[in-house]
Amino acid sequence: MPPPVTTDTALRRSTLAIVMGGGAGTRLFPLTKDRAKPAVPLAGKYRLVDIPISNCINSGVRQVFVLTQYNSMSLNRHIARTYKFDQFTRGFVEVLAAQQTPDGERWYQGTADAVRQNLRYFIENDYDYYLILSGDQLYRMDFRDVMQQHIKSGAELTIATLPVNERDAKSFGLMRADADGQIREFVEKPKDPEVLKAFRMSPETLKELELDVDEPRYQASMGIYVFNRQTLIECLDNDHMDFGKHIIPTAIRDRKVFTYNFQGYWEDIGTIRSFFEANLDLCKLVPQYDFFDSLAPIFTHARFLPATKINGATIREALLSDGCIITDAHVETAVVGIRSIVESGTTLREVIIMGADYYAGAAGTDPGRPAPGIGHNCRIERTIIDKNVHVGDNTVITPHGKPENMDHELYCIRDGIVVIPKDTVIPAGTWI
Repeated sequence: MPPPVTTDTALRRSTLAIVMGGGAGTRLFPLTKDRAKPAVPLAGKYRLVDIPISNCINSGVRQVFVLTQYNSMSLNRHIARTYKFDQFTRGFVEVLAAQQTPDGERWYQGTADAVRQNLRYFIENDYDYYLILSGDQLYRMDFRDVMQQHIKSGAELTIATLPVNERDAKSFGLMRADADGQIREFVEKPKDPEVLKAFRMSPETLKELELDVDEPRYQASMGIYVFNRQTLIECLDNDHMDFGKHIIPTAIRDRKVFTYNFQGYWEDIGTIRSFFEANLDLCKLVPQYDFFDSLAPIFTHARFLPATKINGATIREALLSDGCIITDAHVETAVVGIRSIVESGTTLREVIIMGADYYAGAAGTDPGRPAPGIGHNCRIERTIIDKNVHVGDNTVITPHGKPENMDHELYCIRDGIVVIPKDTVIPAGTWI
């Protein structure tokens, strides 16, 4: 009889992680105009895809595919430069973009369809478990805990869930599990109060999770799944397009599907507002998500930039990335990305600057184009400034007095937040 499979062995040798890169990312437009959603910059120096990949690496999962189909160039480049394992391990992180094959010529039609179209690559090695993750979430999870429970319970499929309140529950797929954690029922974004009431977590489960038993809580799907090998193959032997809408409800009826109750910070960064708020929360004195955790670091591309230089400035609750130069500016609740230049007299309040890919005069750049950076005496509020943007002197950018959503040749407004697209040049004296 072979030795029992331990959690560490399952992770190191028998688990393949599949990160879903998403579709066109229309809710994050214009940040996704020229890049895939997982490649959107985060917290000044990272990319969204660094979160799930780092969680995998910190958990011992070293075989990772990232599925994408839109604007995958920058994502390909980032992954190729960042995640390099030595030749003596089985580790890899690779992008699988949608492609025409003898089996099909269509784009991915959903999360399940994306995995199905690439299933032949996933099963050609002897993986026993498949960890399916989203590419646009901010969280820290030790997948060894998930795998330990998955193996111990004898589950065919484990779904990570998050306890949410009644207001948020209406926006999620909800699970109802029995005392052993086996999921018995699933409903997608319920609006009926009676249906919602039936999915309340039991007082026993709330006590076990050390939550207030008097406040209604619901088990919301996080879009994180662990499949056994044969279970995944059989669940995809159909034309169902989406895991959340089609595969999961069907699997619950005739398979052993268990919940993994996650407790901790988790944010689905799928909209401009959620992206904006999650980034600015990182600037707080005690943020909900901690990038300073040395036991579970978040990895990204090492650029070897110089230290940030500050030539006199007032800075409060801000993240300053590598290679910036800030001169006599006022920066308050802001994320300042790599290679950002902020000139004197400028005020930034609730601003995300994604930085630049180059400095002024860099080889190969257009000598006639103004250099990226924020000019003198500018006032910018509640704004996301994408990469390589030039903001001329004496410019004002604010959403106050404007519609919640609008489009302009120089900017967009989404959910009351101004977004300046990548490579835009804002002329001096512009009032937005």
